[in-house]
Amino acid sequence: MTNEQESEEVRRFKETQMRAEQEDTDAQNRLGDMYYFGQGVGKDYVEAAKWYRKAAEQGHADAQAKLGLMYAKDQGVKKDHDKAAKWFLEAAMQGHADAQTSLGGMYAAGVGVQEDYVEAYVWYLLAKTNGNKLAAWIIPIHEKRLTAEQREKGQARAEELRRLIEQKRAE
Repeated sequence: MTNEQESEEVRRFKETQMRAEQEDTDAQNRLGDMYYFGQGVGKDYVEAAKWYRKAAEQGHADAQAKLGLMYAKDQGVKKDHDKAAKWFLEAAMQGHADAQTSLGGMYAAGVGVQEDYVEAYVWYLLAKTNGNKLAAWIIPIHEKRLTAEQREKGQARAEELRRLIEQKRAE
């Protein structure tokens, strides 16, 4: 990286930090990314989690999903699958496809939530609807674990949740 590129990254970091401190949730999420990836500042997972949390607590779905991932991976916060599931659910209920896939995985494995293959299927279906390619790949494999009745129940619940999410978005 040239000195010019490095100084541009630092300038962007400072600008983002200023906006984040003014309660701009998009800037808070972006600042979390900058700390997470070391863009314009040294990598710092603790600081990344701090800024993701600020945005997440204000309802920023992407920050909620990233904070959930940090809890799941023990990055910047103490590993806590219950908190990971909580943040994934918050983001998933806003239609965040990656969070929906992660939540499906937690239900499938019984990590942070009670193991429930039907509920896992519900979240995978929603994630696929929202364009998540991993969920689309997992669904046919996961369906082998389910009876026809369980698949039908999961599809009905996924449709019900999809409508609820769409309704929330419209408000």
